[in-house]
Amino acid sequence: MFIGDWLARREMLTPNKVALVDTLHDNRKITYREWNHAANRTAHYLRDGLGVKQGDRVAVLAMNCVEYLDVWFACGKLGAILQTLNWRLTPAELAGLLADATPTVLIYGPDFAATVDTLRTRAASVKHFVALTPTLPSSVSDRGGRDFSARDSYPHTPTLPTELSWNDPWVICYTGGTTGLPKGAILTHRAITANSVNTVMSWGLTPDDVTILNSPLFHTGGLNVFTAPLVHIGGTSIVCRTFDVDQVFSLIRDAGVTLYFGVPTMFTAMQQHSRWMEADFSKLKLVISGGAPCPLPIFEKFWDREIDFKTGYGLTEAGPNTFWLPPEDVRRKPGAVGFPLFHVDVKVVGDSGAECGADEVGELLVRGPHVCAGYWNRPEESAKAIAQDGWLRTGDLARRDAEGYYTIVGRSKDMIISGGENIYPAEVESVLHAHPAIAEAALIGIPDAKWGEVGRAIVVTTNDVTAEELTAFCQARLARFKIPKSFLFVDVLPKTAAGKIDKRVLVQEYGNS
Repeated sequence: MFIGDWLARREMLTPNKVALVDTLHDNRKITYREWNHAANRTAHYLRDGLGVKQGDRVAVLAMNCVEYLDVWFACGKLGAILQTLNWRLTPAELAGLLADATPTVLIYGPDFAATVDTLRTRAASVKHFVALTPTLPSSVSDRGGRDFSARDSYPHTPTLPTELSWNDPWVICYTGGTTGLPKGAILTHRAITANSVNTVMSWGLTPDDVTILNSPLFHTGGLNVFTAPLVHIGGTSIVCRTFDVDQVFSLIRDAGVTLYFGVPTMFTAMQQHSRWMEADFSKLKLVISGGAPCPLPIFEKFWDREIDFKTGYGLTEAGPNTFWLPPEDVRRKPGAVGFPLFHVDVKVVGDSGAECGADEVGELLVRGPHVCAGYWNRPEESAKAIAQDGWLRTGDLARRDAEGYYTIVGRSKDMIISGGENIYPAEVESVLHAHPAIAEAALIGIPDAKWGEVGRAIVVTTNDVTAEELTAFCQARLARFKIPKSFLFVDVLPKTAAGKIDKRVLVQEYGNS
């Protein structure tokens, strides 16, 4: 059955339709035929030049670029598995992820040459380090240093067909972990395809749709909110290196953009920009926020411009597209995520597991073919998250009103979402406890006008230490977004009857910005 080679089938159907616009190379337009040919060359290079076989992992550490997308869809052709790496992580954190998925190839962008040089001796599984530009020096020439442009010498003809099943993995996409190392959600061909079908059918995507792809491709949002669905329907993605607010306004004005997804911090930056009031949003049929709680004032400023701005809900393990709020309900149900998509089941359950009644708050459970196959190398955590009957425990709190509309009201986990990035307190607390002056430490989230939430550390010390010293200590061990933005020094941390640190009391006492 036809499963993995999306671009070959899309070329058959609409060969001359513009698939990608490459803003990194003078807004070069790439048709589906041209894109498929590039992905074919990439697949031949991975298989014949680098020895990648079905089931092998191919890691990518790069900013958004067309070549990243070439690798993703080439992996689909070969039955290989793309491992997306968060470029905000430190070399120590990245080394843990490479040890987790054991990729045979690591492809990296020019921004991360120094990071990769640090990783070369710590990535035992990697046989080939492949630079995305020909000018990058390779400090360890005998460790497989290569140049991605070598793929241009390979044929653009199809590779030999690969027999795949719907349950074969296509992407390992990392979500946060409470024990330090993030968990790799296994996104199968079934999950990515089902999310795409749900999105196209339920959100009303068409071949005429154009989106801006500036969410990072190491996130499921960059891969699966619009990118894969637009390939399915034959639409267009404008590939941007990263989020640049001035570029967004120019593309909305000049490039026929109809769809836009972002996290709240991106929309805040837009609304604070000098071009906000002059921007013409009339071509946009869908603007949706995700990744973090979105403040109501952001909604209202879009509504004042006659844009049906809404919030979505999803997670790496499912979709991430899960709900749809009809346009006529956007203002009537502010903050609601609406109804489940076409092939998605949801329910809200209480502590006993019984389904909640109308307006009762409980944990949101999700089921459907878009749910991941569990976590890479973590069978116990997979079994805890996904029941045998397919229900995924999201850990998020929700309610369903009497009309059937769902609203996400909070998180049952301690997770902090800062600018769309997940921060898990246990990881940060573990780093803080490694400092010789720290006796106890706890991390809570506090409101932040720019990032939505940021971390605040409450610490008990044994010796004199300053906030600046603790920040410097964390900088060597944590990605920047995980480092606490403030430190409070106290004599004792409140405890529960069981002797655990009482986070609820800490939030009440120290959780104001």
